[in-house]
Amino acid sequence: MTVSAPVRTTNPDRTTDVDSTANAESTESTARATPQPTGRRPRRTDADGMAVASFVLGLVGLLVFNIVLGPCALVLGTLALARSTKRRGRAWLGLSLGAADLIVLAALVIADGTVSWSIGG
Repeated sequence: MTVSAPVRTTNPDRTTDVDSTANAESTESTARATPQPTGRRPRRTDADGMAVASFVLGLVGLLVFNIVLGPCALVLGTLALARSTKRRGRAWLGLSLGAADLIVLAALVIADGTVSWSIGG
């Protein structure tokens, strides 16, 4: 048998005597009902970052590493749109630039038989 002594709690409105076991039970139920912060940003902010990253990777991929950056731009743009980003235009630009990266890669492979740019002939 557990014996608990009354605990005096002070509330700005009033002072009451509360049984400590009842207080512990109500604290437990409140802790379960209240969601705890996880330290992560909202999911929409992540999607906005993905849209911008898709655009930047697609743009840079036109010049260098189009074999890697093109598919990355496509994946990030698709994920950003799937997570309903506010920056839908950038996500669509990232998708189109990622596809353009792969088209440039295919044109380079067909024309020169290589996957790299050659400016000097």
